[in-house]
Amino acid sequence: MKTKSDRIANMPNYPFARWGERVNAARSRGIDVIRLDIGNPDLPPPNPVIDALCSSARQSSHHGYPGYQGIPALREGIAAYYARRFGVELDPTTEVVPLLGSKEGIVHLSLAILDPRDLVLVPDPGYPSYTMGAVLAGAQVHRLPLLPERGYLPDLASIPSDIARRARLLWLNYPNNPTSATADLSFFEQAVAFARKNDILICHDAPYCEVTYDGYTAPSILQVPGASEVTVEFNSLSKTYNMAGWRVGMAVGNSDVLTSLFRVKSNVDSGQFLPVQEAAVRALETPQEWIEERNGIYQTRRKIALAGLAALGWDVVASPATLYLWAQIPAGQDSEGLATKLLNEAGVSVAPGSFFGDVGEGYVRISITSPKERIAEAMERLSHLKL
Repeated sequence: MKTKSDRIANMPNYPFARWGERVNAARSRGIDVIRLDIGNPDLPPPNPVIDALCSSARQSSHHGYPGYQGIPALREGIAAYYARRFGVELDPTTEVVPLLGSKEGIVHLSLAILDPRDLVLVPDPGYPSYTMGAVLAGAQVHRLPLLPERGYLPDLASIPSDIARRARLLWLNYPNNPTSATADLSFFEQAVAFARKNDILICHDAPYCEVTYDGYTAPSILQVPGASEVTVEFNSLSKTYNMAGWRVGMAVGNSDVLTSLFRVKSNVDSGQFLPVQEAAVRALETPQEWIEERNGIYQTRRKIALAGLAALGWDVVASPATLYLWAQIPAGQDSEGLATKLLNEAGVSVAPGSFFGDVGEGYVRISITSPKERIAEAMERLSHLKL
């Protein structure tokens, strides 16, 4: 009996699912594990969001199939957020698609527009789902190294002309996971020009645009004039409003691409639970002051982690965005081996840089989604290890 398709025969297990098993095994041995490996917000959403969910869930008529396109209020709320936050005008009917979290949209978009043997430009290091979507679609991946000397921006001009002509899709992600790097509008302008020249779709993943510090404001690539002609941007409520488990995301931009994405989604899922949609509408109305206060908590944690890593002698660049610190580990060690040592000997779980691609080797990603006391304890534990 056949138990797997050819399309997944060479697909590895999702790295964080595999790592989660190691964390669970350590805990089963009695180790008190401090998880600094995943970007899983530990703080709650705003109270009005929770109240909206509960109120809607009490309505007996709100438990059936919710429809495929998302309620008009949610699509309008997403468009209003983009207008208010970025000055980007979107048609809520044709240029907004609500998602069950941006991760599913990232993979479904690959299925919607890629054919076998198409070529996809993927950042390395980068979020694994960019590659996994291409693999599921039978496409080929060309990796773009993100190097510290370039501020972790891909060198689009260095892409060979034959590769650029073959490419169908370019993935970008700023503020960046895992490096925490940022990009300005001038880079996005270059990317849009590159896409126009080579007839490539840009997919920009922007879930960390509201997790920022020191007065930094992250832009949307859709602020570039004409960008929507060659771009779809993904966003999410997971990090912005601490709603990772609620699975609310969005794809916005090019209407033709979104039509293809919606065709896949409508054949695969049945839409978001209506009370979640109504709560998401409320979340999108959250005052900026709430976000700033939440970011202040992250910034305190970030300072503790930065001081602890500096005491270890690890090289870390303090970026003004994201939930992460991208730390260069001692020379001669591989990232997964070191992360395993930290887990088993110190009870501190960090993400190996190799999970994000070959160029990520030599680094670990550290998340600040644990209370400041636990982060301080993690740094104290690491200080006693011989690395």
